[in-house]
Amino acid sequence: MSGRYVYTISARAHYDAAHFLENYDGKCSRVHGHRYVAEAAIQSPELDENGLAFDFADLKRELRALADRLDHELLNDLPEFDGVPTSAENQARWFYESLQGRLPDALAGGLIYARVWESPTQWAQYGPEGAPLPAPGGLSGE
Repeated sequence: MSGRYVYTISARAHYDAAHFLENYDGKCSRVHGHRYVAEAAIQSPELDENGLAFDFADLKRELRALADRLDHELLNDLPEFDGVPTSAENQARWFYESLQGRLPDALAGGLIYARVWESPTQWAQYGPEGAPLPAPGGLSGE
């Protein structure tokens, strides 16, 4: 085995929210809700003095704070999505960009993706090209 090795940690937080797709021709154009799961992963080539790439509790806290902002809201009414369709893709981008601003600078560059699951078998991801994909089988353990 050769190449560069890195450590990856991931955390999830859930939120319940409603939305609708304004320019969509189908049932998603009507107000409906999901129990979303937001997931984010960070990579680091090194561990700290405690043997951690980043503390799971810290990542979960930041992710949870963002999920709380969306919890029990009509996403279309939030300023974060003013003029932006509330698709899972755009929610994933919002999580990614928001986390970059909340993480310490040294770790923000290691953020490899933010993923939003709108069901156990449907997700959207935002991050640099080539970011990892989930294992087959969908979301479990929520």
